[in-house]
Amino acid sequence: MTRTPLTTALDGYEVWFATGSQHLYGEETLRQVAEQSQQVVAGLTGLPVTVVWKPVLTDADGIRRLALEANSDDRVIGVMAWMHTFSPAKMWIGGLDALRKPLLHLHTQANVALPWADIDFDFMNLNQAAHGDREFGYIQSRLGIARKTVVGHVSNPEVRRQIEDWQRAAAGWQASRTLKLARFGDNMRYVAVTEGDKTEAELRFGVQVNTWGVNELADAVADVAASDVDALVAEYEDLYDVVPELRRGGERHASLRDGAAIELGLRSFLETGGFGAFTTSFEDLGALRQLPGLGVQRLMAEGYGFGAEGDWKTAMLVRIANVMGAGLPGGASLMEDYTYDLVEGDEKILGAHMLEVSPSLTSERPRLEIHPLGIGGKDDPVRLVFTADPGPALVVAMSDMRDRFRLVANVVENVDAPDLPRLPVGRAVWKPQPDFATSAACWLEAGAAHHTVMTTAVGVEVFRDFAEMAATELVVIDESTTVRGFRDELRWNQAYYRLARGL
Repeated sequence: MTRTPLTTALDGYEVWFATGSQHLYGEETLRQVAEQSQQVVAGLTGLPVTVVWKPVLTDADGIRRLALEANSDDRVIGVMAWMHTFSPAKMWIGGLDALRKPLLHLHTQANVALPWADIDFDFMNLNQAAHGDREFGYIQSRLGIARKTVVGHVSNPEVRRQIEDWQRAAAGWQASRTLKLARFGDNMRYVAVTEGDKTEAELRFGVQVNTWGVNELADAVADVAASDVDALVAEYEDLYDVVPELRRGGERHASLRDGAAIELGLRSFLETGGFGAFTTSFEDLGALRQLPGLGVQRLMAEGYGFGAEGDWKTAMLVRIANVMGAGLPGGASLMEDYTYDLVEGDEKILGAHMLEVSPSLTSERPRLEIHPLGIGGKDDPVRLVFTADPGPALVVAMSDMRDRFRLVANVVENVDAPDLPRLPVGRAVWKPQPDFATSAACWLEAGAAHHTVMTTAVGVEVFRDFAEMAATELVVIDESTTVRGFRDELRWNQAYYRLARGL
């Protein structure tokens, strides 16, 4: 079977730029509309996703056909619309109703400063975005169209930032809609929050979640050639500080080779099946010699999604966050709140997992070590050991609330960690906004999961845009959050989402 390496970069995607007008103003005005809308698109160069100009739209049939073409082109992850002149909104009904790609309404104009002394009525007829975009905004609201509205000239850095956030969210949405996720075994026994409705997830997010026996993975590991293991071990020794006992000639070198074989077999399985995310479970390891740790860490750093203990919802989020953060400093990883430092006024959270934290969270050179693992009943696993870099981060969890999925995001700050000489795993230490007690209370009130994706590449606004595209609840814990206000928001959301579903 053909093996296809995973792609995370955004340079294969496009966003189409649609400009609205009409024939009322004459061909000369339409020529100027086309020229100026192309100038706006030229001002959007340098964004992570290429903005592609489309001919000016002046009738309902052309608008509908553009929507259908965008729907059918997998390269297109969204459409930006601008009403340069006055585009009567009834001509947009069919196209907006047909459009299935994310929509951004750019409320802009060609000029930054007005040429006050030169303004005549021809100028007014041409430069009517303040007029036309209000008509367009009405019909979007009348039809209940989910969209992002960005206001300002494209030369404004804040405008560009908002557009980039939306582009990254649209790329994450595209990744979700095309994601295949392999579960090796089921979720950890008796655990509630890692369960979920996989059929509803495919309907809502597009992700295909299915299970493969872990021994199918073990067979792929067994098929790995010794020469490929040799090459990967050499790569490990070049990239990481490998402890002497794992190096060639060391007494535990065989364990490193086992870890390399697991990585190669796992990569082969995922590439052959076209999977972008996966889960494992320490309770179902079959013929594997050790719990996958090192290979999982490295695959996450390359852009794969991963969830431990069968947690497919977190695996999906890690993949989406990896795509949304493509090309930015930092990364995305499975994370878990483990324990607290409750020194009053300086409370912190220590996050980690058994083995599986992505080295994309650090700019330091990780150590490659081997240590016993008290669960799983297999050989001691190899793993990368490091601490996440200090700086802004976001932790996001997904919970199945029976009638909907809920995303909970907490804005946090990773901080320098004390020495942890006896905790040989990848880890992060952070302070949550607005403070520890409020953050933890709100997290618990929301029923948010103990597994999260931690991203140090993208901020909460990208997840806001993603949630809007997915028509999915998102509640945010940040510097302005209070427990009382957050509890009220949960109640309002419960009523809203039940009403929004209809009968």
